[in-house]
Amino acid sequence: MELFAVGLNYQSAPLALRERLAFPAEQLAEALQGIRQRVQAPEAAILSTCNRTEVYCAAANGQQLEADLLSWLSTSKNIPPHELRPHLYVLPHTDVVRHAFRVASGLDSMVLGEAQILGQMKQAARTAEEAGTLGQMLHQLFQRTFSVAKEVRSHTEIGAHSVSMASAAVKLAQRIFGDLSKRNVLFIGAGEMIQLCATHFAAQHPKSITIANRSAERAHDLAQTHGGQVIGLGQIPEQLANSDIVVSCTASTLPLIGLGMVQQACKRRKHAPMFMLDLAVPRDIEAQVANLDDVFLYTVDDLSQIVQEGREHRAAAVEQAEAIIETQVQGFMRWMSERSLVPVIQQLHQRADDIAQLELEHAQRLLAKGTSPEEVLQLMAHRMSAKFMHGPMQALHKATPAEREQLLQWLPDLFQIKHPNA
Repeated sequence: MELFAVGLNYQSAPLALRERLAFPAEQLAEALQGIRQRVQAPEAAILSTCNRTEVYCAAANGQQLEADLLSWLSTSKNIPPHELRPHLYVLPHTDVVRHAFRVASGLDSMVLGEAQILGQMKQAARTAEEAGTLGQMLHQLFQRTFSVAKEVRSHTEIGAHSVSMASAAVKLAQRIFGDLSKRNVLFIGAGEMIQLCATHFAAQHPKSITIANRSAERAHDLAQTHGGQVIGLGQIPEQLANSDIVVSCTASTLPLIGLGMVQQACKRRKHAPMFMLDLAVPRDIEAQVANLDDVFLYTVDDLSQIVQEGREHRAAAVEQAEAIIETQVQGFMRWMSERSLVPVIQQLHQRADDIAQLELEHAQRLLAKGTSPEEVLQLMAHRMSAKFMHGPMQALHKATPAEREQLLQWLPDLFQIKHPNA
């Protein structure tokens, strides 16, 4: 069994492709079973966020797995292989471990040091466990990953200067409106990203905050926290006309806000500028909305310039984090290597037990015939010694000169005797 991963992220693929390859939460269990059955990977987990989709597997045949995974992704998402292949990265064994550690620690994120990805990885592991595809190897990988991320955040300042996606959204809005205290803000969705954005925008004391969400209960909790009001998704067209800032991030597979809806809102607003931020993958707002003169529409990819600010302040922290990760990668690979020895160690124990049992039965027969206990014990010790020595002696006699030289180096350590040249 070896670890293997294939995926794409904000660095390797444009948003248009990422949203086509995204896996909604309700589809993950079925997708994981598809990997197990069609790709022949007994262990699998899928990490799907606005910035990346990655499939982690443990299987016996890594080379075949790469081709099978590409074929499965292409078929399940109806994307021709030639469109998908140039944007995918393929990670074998040790590279998978290093990559997972870096992702969870925020070193591979658009926002360097951001913490949200760790929670998303934990959810990916839970989903795989519930689906029955999180075996021993992937379980150990994810547990080590979470431990490494905690160590990185505890012993470095990787997150001290971090510019989150939410605070970057506030900065973008301020570039357009300046002071936000006279602006009406509409949030569509009530998930973790919207909660973060609501916290950051609320700190600017906007004129009003409105939450539109499919689940009224979650929307009410969020609105109560920030002194906002709640509306249903069906009220969005009417609310758009009163909204200067719109931030959307839902799990909808189809756009919630179309071009016509926004055009009508702009007319009612008398073409006052509107800031719209679509953080969803797939997108909540039709891309054509960006062509309207009065609308400033941004996606997750458009935030890259802002979130790069301050990277020089984190250079030292990144170096420390990379050092921690490299040490932990080596530790995990040692665990993997030791794990591969388990069957051999079990066979050695079983062989020793078999010899001991055979000699015990032989000794019991001799005692039953009246042989003295002293003679039986001496004979038993001699026979056991001879059987334990049979393998090493045969290996020495049959070995080539080069093999014999190697054996002479190993045997003293194996049998705790002095080296020939000592």
